[in-house]
Amino acid sequence: MRRIIKSTQSKIIERQLTYKDGKNDELRQLLAAEQHSICAYTETYFGSSDDAHIEHFNPTLKNTLNDDYKNWFLVKSLWNTKKSKKWASYQPILHPTDEDLEKRILYFDGNYVAADPNDVEAQNLIRLLDLDNARLADQRKRYISSKKQQINNLNQPAQQYIDELIIEYPEGIYFIRALEEELDVKVNFDLVKTK
Repeated sequence: MRRIIKSTQSKIIERQLTYKDGKNDELRQLLAAEQHSICAYTETYFGSSDDAHIEHFNPTLKNTLNDDYKNWFLVKSLWNTKKSKKWASYQPILHPTDEDLEKRILYFDGNYVAADPNDVEAQNLIRLLDLDNARLADQRKRYISSKKQQINNLNQPAQQYIDELIIEYPEGIYFIRALEEELDVKVNFDLVKTK
């Protein structure tokens, strides 16, 4: 997982959108656009058949005055369902927007681990969001391996490969943190707009 940046220039803020049970199509679309159709927790791409949920990171804020843009993330339905059942068991918790998230939760060979084994907030976030899910870690490893092989076959710099893929097939870019760390690249979705 990478740190999620919530923009002060978000159209969600600009349009003063609020979460309303059953009436959130515009909110869902804007979150999808901001997240480049990537699940905030799993960093997997939302396919056309995926059920994308507006997730209230802190579910106790849902339908309160304190529930706002900083608490909303678009996630795959399974992760939303899993998380909502165990929130109370994983407190205190590191927020996905925390500036130190990538220092406190490290990526290593497909896995996420707390930099400090005594960092309860980081450990709780990993467990709550199931970031250490073995199947998801294996998926990350195989994805990175395939990207490395494609780069090798094309005999081009990794950054050039990623930039071209973003422009030609942005749906082929996910597991952003793994890509950036393992390939030593910067994933820049702004390139999509230049096409």
